[in-house]
Amino acid sequence: MAELVGPRLYSCCNCRNHVALHDDVISKAFQGRNGRAFLFSHAMNISVGRKEDRQLMTGLHTVADVFCSDCREVLGWKYERAYEETQKYKEGKFILEKSKIVKENW
Repeated sequence: MAELVGPRLYSCCNCRNHVALHDDVISKAFQGRNGRAFLFSHAMNISVGRKEDRQLMTGLHTVADVFCSDCREVLGWKYERAYEETQKYKEGKFILEKSKIVKENW
């Protein structure tokens, strides 16, 4: 009998709450506060903090920190607004730091 395997997921490193699907990874070539980070089109089971303007490596952006909805671990941020035209594709997307997430069902 074949073994049923669910979708490949990323979970919070602290409590294993599912926070993103592997299929929603747009890029693995981003930089977070603490090293490598992934850009996702969607995230789940997260809370979004207050919006603030931040000067990032690619220019000024309005971002909001994202937290695990279970344990409140800061996982990354959501791009709310990009001020430079070349960065507009990030709007509404999520950065999750590699050091804050773990793979599930791989």
